[in-house]
Amino acid sequence: MKLKKPVISVAPMVDKTDRYFRNFVRMINKDVLLYTEMVTAQAIIHGDLERILGFDEAEHPIALQIAATTPEDAYKAVKTAENYAYDEINLNVGCPSDRVSGNMMGACLMAYPELVLDILKAIKEATGKAVTIKHRIGIDGKGILPDNAEKTLFDKYEDMLNFINIIEKAGADRYTVHARIAVLAGLDPKQNREVPPLRYDEIYRLKAEKPYMQIEINGGIKTKEDITEHLKYVDGVMIGREFYDNPMLLAEVNSFYNNGEENISRYQVLEKMIPYLEKMEMNNERTHLFLRHTLGLFHNVKGSKYWKNSISSQNLKNKKGSLIIREILKNSKECEI
Repeated sequence: MKLKKPVISVAPMVDKTDRYFRNFVRMINKDVLLYTEMVTAQAIIHGDLERILGFDEAEHPIALQIAATTPEDAYKAVKTAENYAYDEINLNVGCPSDRVSGNMMGACLMAYPELVLDILKAIKEATGKAVTIKHRIGIDGKGILPDNAEKTLFDKYEDMLNFINIIEKAGADRYTVHARIAVLAGLDPKQNREVPPLRYDEIYRLKAEKPYMQIEINGGIKTKEDITEHLKYVDGVMIGREFYDNPMLLAEVNSFYNNGEENISRYQVLEKMIPYLEKMEMNNERTHLFLRHTLGLFHNVKGSKYWKNSISSQNLKNKKGSLIIREILKNSKECEI
């Protein structure tokens, strides 16, 4: 599937971008690129494939994000995933978790560009789909990288450029760059999204110096105006927590695709939920698995507390999720829908 331009994507987020959240996104926006949660190559090789890789047709376009330690694991995992119709495969070289980095995956791999090059080559060999990479502008690897490492701090623009100069030989189709360094020890993943300063100018510079590359920017982006500004300098924009916490921003983003849905209302979104929830109920799935991702639907507007109380896990013990949504639609005076 050819992605519509510009590329605007919903960042992969652990415990958030599962198939339920992705279906929720599609009720608001049909065009943004979706990602799975990060999946390790080993999980794909040894795990329950349908649970790990299964998704619905409505979720396209969708990328599978993998984390891998070796080219061999990456090849096996991607070859296995070929049985699922993902639109692209993305390599995670940006996760700052010490647990992930301690297993030689994620952001720590920025210290090993030759290994990343080999992993990307293995993925390209395993699939004919688009292959992309997500990484940071740099890392502070002290406390995680080996004590005898020649270097543990890669926080200069020149460090990122050296990394790119090596891995670009693999011919990745897009580079998504988070505009902060990752501090691999001493900061948790949440702090790594907030504490290191944003350095957007370095990503703009990378695009200016390598105009032939598809560059997507990520980190701290919160509004439609932010997106418009970044697209003056790069090819795409990735947003994570803001889309999750304020999902109606996805409605505003529809205007970039001229799909006529920038004015979709919360009422319309709630209407779309009903058949999805009814299908879950028929399959004896807990509707909380879907509704827990929708808490931000009334972000900063009238009805937020009413909405959250209505779809609470306690309330769902006594009433079907689809029935709750029907009641909310009838009592629309309680919410700004």
